[in-house]
Amino acid sequence: MAETPKVARSLLSAPLPDIIQRLGIAIAQAQYALDRNSVSMATEMAATKVEIGGDEYNLLSLGFVPSFYSFTEATVEAKLSFSMTESTETSVNVGVQVGGGTPFFMAAASVDVGYARKFSVSAEGMSSIAARLVSLPPPEIFTDLLKRKFETDVV
Repeated sequence: MAETPKVARSLLSAPLPDIIQRLGIAIAQAQYALDRNSVSMATEMAATKVEIGGDEYNLLSLGFVPSFYSFTEATVEAKLSFSMTESTETSVNVGVQVGGGTPFFMAAASVDVGYARKFSVSAEGMSSIAARLVSLPPPEIFTDLLKRKFETDVV
């Protein structure tokens, strides 16, 4: 059963800190991409002009705002189950045959010995990563600056 502890150790040494670190980095990169996209949308809205009654307005000054998103939580779930079994089987079969007649006697014996040692290891794993994303209002100072910048450019 020398192999069984090695298998158990390798199953239990899953790189959980690496998984958590990679999840954190992936979320930070995704958040950065979401923020850049929202800023880009805000800039585009500020540059988009709409004419109403002979006056020109940008979308931000009309109350349109881009969506900003934020990750509020992330969950890593990992489940691992494994089972190990070891069995030993030994069998002995003995047979005797006797034969012969009056002048002679004959006897035969047979011995059949069997030995088997079986190992079985099975492992199952399941993991999931979930992240919760919520919409937030854009930062007020950001939208105010954009409105002022593009309103002064229009006038």
